[in-house]
Parts: sequence; C-alpha cells; structure tokens
Amino acid sequence: MPTPSFPTPAPPAGRRRPALTAVTAVTVAALLAAAGCSGPDGDSGAGDGPGGRNDTDTSTNGQEGRNRAESSSAPGNLTSQKLNWKPCPAPSAAEGGGPAPSPLPGGTKWECASMAAPLDYAKPDGDTIDLALVRGRTSDPGRRIGSLVFNFGGPGGSGVSGLPSFGTDYDKLRTRYDLVSFDPRGVGRSDPVECRNDKQLDAYYATDMTPDTAAEQKSYVNGLSWYASGCEQRSGKELPFVGTVNAARDMELMRQVLGDDKLHYFGISYGTELGGVYAHLYPKSVGRAVFDAVVDPSETPEQGSLGQAEGFQLALTNFAKDCVKRGDACQLPGSTPQEIEDFVVALLGRLDKKPIAGLGDRKLTQTQATNGIAQALYSKEYWPLLEQGLDEADGGSGALLLVLSDAMNGRNEKGQYSNIQAANAAVNCVDAKERYTLAQTKAKLPEFRAASPVFGEFLGWGLLGCSKWPVPGGSERTDVGAPGSAPILVIGNTGDPATPYAGAKAMVKALGKGVGVELTFKGQGHGAYNAGSDCVQNAVNGYLLDGKVPKSGTVCT
Repeated sequence: MPTPSFPTPAPPAGRRRPALTAVTAVTVAALLAAAGCSGPDGDSGAGDGPGGRNDTDTSTNGQEGRNRAESSSAPGNLTSQKLNWKPCPAPSAAEGGGPAPSPLPGGTKWECASMAAPLDYAKPDGDTIDLALVRGRTSDPGRRIGSLVFNFGGPGGSGVSGLPSFGTDYDKLRTRYDLVSFDPRGVGRSDPVECRNDKQLDAYYATDMTPDTAAEQKSYVNGLSWYASGCEQRSGKELPFVGTVNAARDMELMRQVLGDDKLHYFGISYGTELGGVYAHLYPKSVGRAVFDAVVDPSETPEQGSLGQAEGFQLALTNFAKDCVKRGDACQLPGSTPQEIEDFVVALLGRLDKKPIAGLGDRKLTQTQATNGIAQALYSKEYWPLLEQGLDEADGGSGALLLVLSDAMNGRNEKGQYSNIQAANAAVNCVDAKERYTLAQTKAKLPEFRAASPVFGEFLGWGLLGCSKWPVPGGSERTDVGAPGSAPILVIGNTGDPATPYAGAKAMVKALGKGVGVELTFKGQGHGAYNAGSDCVQNAVNGYLLDGKVPKSGTVCT
C-alpha cells in the first residue's frame, strides 16, 4: 500500500519528496461540486498541478544501479514509429474521469495518440508497453520551435488529463510549441497499475494511518501487506519496470518519435526529478527546460518525509497567521497562530477517538482529515476552503474535509478512484532502495512529531509504506548530474509545503556548474509559475520562448 506520506493518505513510504499530490482541476472541481462547494472566485480547480515526491528507478528493471549514465536505447522500429493522432476521448476512470477536453483558445482541439515503448529496456526487442500522449498544436506554426513536454508530478499524475485541464495557463507557450504531455508507464491510460477496487479503497483510506496501540500497529502493517499483495496480483508483470529511469528513457524515445532535435521540457514537482534524471542520462538532448516546485535529489526517503512535515507545518502556520490578521472575520478559535494550530491538533485528536459525519454513509476519520488539510495547503487559493472545512468539522460536519481528502486520493463524485495512488506507490517503491522496519520507524517518530504536531506522525509512519512491496527498490540517491546540458531554469518557492525551498538549491548544485539556473519566488503554495507572479512568468516565458536565460539568483515576489 502506499503509505502515509502525502500524495495520498498513504503514499509510498518516504520517496524523496513523497509529497502530497494535488490532483487535476477537473477532479477537484467535480469533488467540490458534489459537496456543494466552490473554490475562490468560483474556481474549484486544484492548485497549480499534480504535486511532487521523489527518487528514481534503477536500471531498466528497477533492480540495478539506476543512476548509471549509460542509456539503453529502443530498436529502430520504435524510434521510427508514426503516431496516429486522433481527437481525445473523455479521461478514463484511471485518469480521474470527467468530460472530453474542451478546445484551446482559437478552437484548436486536443489530440491523443499512443506510443509503443519497450517494457524492459534491457530487452528492447521484447514486450512493449503503450504510452498515452496528448498534444495541443502550436497557434503560430511559422514560429514553432518544437514540442514542449510537460510532467505535472505525482508520481502518478496523468498528463493526458492534466495538460488539457491546465492548458489555458500555458497558452502563451503554445505560440512557439506544440504542448505535449503523457501518462508515464503505469499511470492513467498507460497500462495503469491497479491494486484494489473502489469499495476496498474506501475502507482502506478510512483506516488509522497513525496507530497508537499494538493492535492498531498490527492492523496498519497488515494493511500494507494487503495493499501490496493486491498490486502484485493485478499488475505484477509491470511493477519492476515503472521507475523513473524508465520514464526518462521513454521521454527520450518520445523526443525521437515526435521528430525533435532536443527535448524542451517543463517539469513540476516530481516532474523535476524526472527531468533531472533525463538530463543525467541524455545531457546532449536537453533543450530549453524549466523545473518548478523542485524535489531535492540528495535526500533519503526519511529526510524527504521530514522536510515535508516541516514544509506543511510552515504552510499551516502561514495559513493561521493570515486567519489571525483578519480578526473577527476568521472563523477559527484563537487569537494567535499558535492557538489556531493547537485547535487543529485537538480536532485531529478527537477524530482519532471518534470519526464524525462526512458524506452519505462515509465518516471523516483522523487520517482523512489530515489528508484534507494537506490538500488545501497546496495553494493559498484553497485557504478559505480549509478555514470553512475546519470550522464545519469542529461543529460535527466533516463533508468538506472529506471532499478535500478524496481529491488527494483521486476519488471522484461517483466513488471511482483514479490510479494516482497506486502508481505513486509503484514508482516510489521501485525507485527507493530503503525498506524501513517497524522498529526503525517507531524510533524516528519523536523527530517527526517535533517537526510537525499536525503532520509529523502521519508522515513518520509513512516510512513503512514500501516495507511490504513485492519488488526490490533501486538506488539510495538520485543522480541528476548533467555536465554538458543546456541551462535548466530551477524555480524554488519559499512557502512551498510539498517540495520545500531548499530542494531548488540542492537541485542546482546537483545538476552541476553552468547547468542549473536558480530563481527564487517568495510566495505560498506548491509551485511558482501559476502563483500570480508576473516576474516568474516573464522569466520562464523569456527562456522558453526567446532563449533568454535569467541571471541565476534572481528573486521574484
């Protein structure tokens, strides 16, 4: 089972930046609409895109040295394949469901296709896997540079449903690029990893992910085994091959199939790790690239989870400060930020003892409330929803926090789950070598509690997430060193809860001298490009559209 670490109530243990993963705007909109809620200004879209996590797969089968620079190649019949682009259908249940994508400004329709890639790059002439792609053609063919490939994070986020959801946010970039994204192997429409059915997942995500007694600990560990065995039964053949290194190799194949001399790339959250691994494997193929909401490639799963605990606690503190500043307009009890944080801790403590009414016959548990709070901290635009949800839960109604938790877990209004959490677990657990024991996990809990009284225990127990996984993990570190690569613009947000700001500096250092170009955004929420800063957008657009590399160390507000 994934494990408590945010991307979902139990994302795979520790992944470097296991991170909560925000879901697509379409999914969140549907969830909020189902609860009779809407986001700020009537917008119920999710933050700025599926969020982060981190680490990468080893070689092609997830069991060798993932960080070796040699790159297995695909056979000629795959590099020369022709894609059959057609109008995009509605997203599958695994992608989150919803309607078929609306046309882009000017009437351009989204097109979808599938690309065959080797299941195992060590056996390039063996079995293949079909990867789903989406494309929005450039609005100015005469000035076209090439394709701009997006990965919105996760791991486990569907690019095929995500890019059309966020497409208008990047429409200026379409003046010179075809906007392209994909469902990485094991995700969405690309042979999705499956673990359990919807009803089973409802029960699983409601269980206690912060066990207090020996009996609860046994139940939690048994739940990890149960979830992992379901993944093995349903998707065992592909589990060894869904890691980040193979996804990076898929992007190199995609570059060739799309006919581009260079891979121009926009990676967000986990997408920055994927982009870093690609740059390490194929530095000479890197074109203009941007990393936003950056994963720290140097961290162990423990360090990543601890950093995330601190990051979400900081975001909660900033939320509480904002609430206090509004005086009587703030619905939450407390005249200081600390009193509001204490109120949240007390509320979660009550829910641990007794869940409250949620939606229909579903109740809000402590685990789901923690998940919902984290989901709302992905974007400052969600702070009013968090305030409302906490106030309502204090009064006995957990509907809104449950809706937010469902968004984190990829559950739509029909009770169907996307495979974001299953894929998140599969990628994280094949990427990370570490397998924490129960004794190791319990020994680390005090440090996690000290880092965050709200999220620490949840993320600390998440270290166990890969302990029962049926496939061995890969490497202890992610190698993103990319000597010879073109400049990569690396953007860190000082208030980012899921991928703390320090990750950007670590990525710049790891990419190597002359490659990483650091840009700091002093803001809130996960990511920077869509956070309302003209300074950030001008820097990114200037590089991607005109090749103007910002001065490293630039600071935006």
